[in-house]
Amino acid sequence: MKKISLTILIFYVSAALMAQTGFTNLFDGKTLSGWKRLTGNGEYAVEHNMIVGTTVAGSPNTFLATEKTFGDFVLEFDARVDDTASNSGVQIRSHFNADEMNGKSKGRVYGYQVEEDPSSRAWSGGIYEEGRRGWLYPVTLNPPAQKLFKTGEWNHYKVECIAHTIKTWINNQPVAYLIDDVASNGFIALQVHAVSSADMAGKKMYWKNIRIKTTGLTSTPFPKDVFIVDMIPNNLSAAEKADGWSLLFDGKTSQGWRGAFKTGFPEHGWKIDSGMITVLKGKGLQGQNGGDIVTLKEYNAFDLTFQFRITPGANSGVKYFVTLKEHSDSSAIGLEYQVLDDDLHPDAKLGRNGNRKLASLYDLIPAQKNERYFNPPGQWNWGRIIVYPNNHVEHWLNGIKVLEYERGSKSFEDLVAISKYKIWDHFGVAKEGHILLQDHGDEVSYRSIRIKELK
Repeated sequence: MKKISLTILIFYVSAALMAQTGFTNLFDGKTLSGWKRLTGNGEYAVEHNMIVGTTVAGSPNTFLATEKTFGDFVLEFDARVDDTASNSGVQIRSHFNADEMNGKSKGRVYGYQVEEDPSSRAWSGGIYEEGRRGWLYPVTLNPPAQKLFKTGEWNHYKVECIAHTIKTWINNQPVAYLIDDVASNGFIALQVHAVSSADMAGKKMYWKNIRIKTTGLTSTPFPKDVFIVDMIPNNLSAAEKADGWSLLFDGKTSQGWRGAFKTGFPEHGWKIDSGMITVLKGKGLQGQNGGDIVTLKEYNAFDLTFQFRITPGANSGVKYFVTLKEHSDSSAIGLEYQVLDDDLHPDAKLGRNGNRKLASLYDLIPAQKNERYFNPPGQWNWGRIIVYPNNHVEHWLNGIKVLEYERGSKSFEDLVAISKYKIWDHFGVAKEGHILLQDHGDEVSYRSIRIKELK
């Protein structure tokens, strides 16, 4: 009797505390009331106040979704994954298309997913978009957070969705900060990941203490050193501005840009429309249409991000430390983040070891990228170039670092000596230079070009 009374007392105290903080339970600890299964044959059951998901071989992703939908909220839950080969997550602001095919299964869930990743990749707490754009916030963008998730132990998650901002925490430490306007509401769902092999069947994942707050919400501050992924075109949030970011392209005008070797912006060959600055298709030759464009300002140490969309077979590039002192008959000279269709443009097969492919330091260092993490022509990708004050340089693609080098180092000079740039004295080591968008005669669009100067 005493044990029963104590249990009842704990229950009522817990309920009273939740009422005071504005949270309500999404899981009663006993049944799956308020939840429904969507797609796949993965299994869900209630055991010892936990929801237990179990993988089934040959099944696509299986979701256990709330019957209710939610807009702005703070969601908290505890999650555990015991096998490092497993993968799971929790959908937020998600939806279901009953008519769409998902492999051989009819019906598809799409929307944001907060990752549970016990593998060596360690992207737990990152934000993936199921059924649409893929990874939006890989945790490579916040390396300290890759150590937070503990395999085989309970991990406490907090997810904050307010207006266009999504933030995540694991074990009370910040992980991901995403700004995006694709979805403002939807259901919450637990995921049992698809497995194809019999040896991965029967793997389990666990959730408990799932609760939500939908009123009286206030945004929780994130540390300034946590990178913000802003997917809204040409947008800068108050947090980004406070952290020193500024737009190089306002989405409407050519303000801040001019033609390379020109006093004004090109009169033809470039178009500004629908929030994009687009180099138009010419004859596939460098600088023979509108020509390259450069920033009016020069930069030395910076964090530069940009979204780009290539057409099939297209070639372009983002150059930095462009001084305009070299006399070139085609494109202006500078270090180049290659923007290219690796499959269709012949330049991808030239150079050495792929150093002319997408995201490479053109003709010098190849990008080490995984095809899973970038999108084909016609879809948007985003690049990032970081030049630290000590001349350490990094290229990133869709939130993943693909190469790094030391500008002006012996190894850098050795690479220049065997490249097409060997004819230029002191190539790539200027104290400062312009940012350049290249006209290579193919149609390529850019937007959300922003920069943070580093000190």
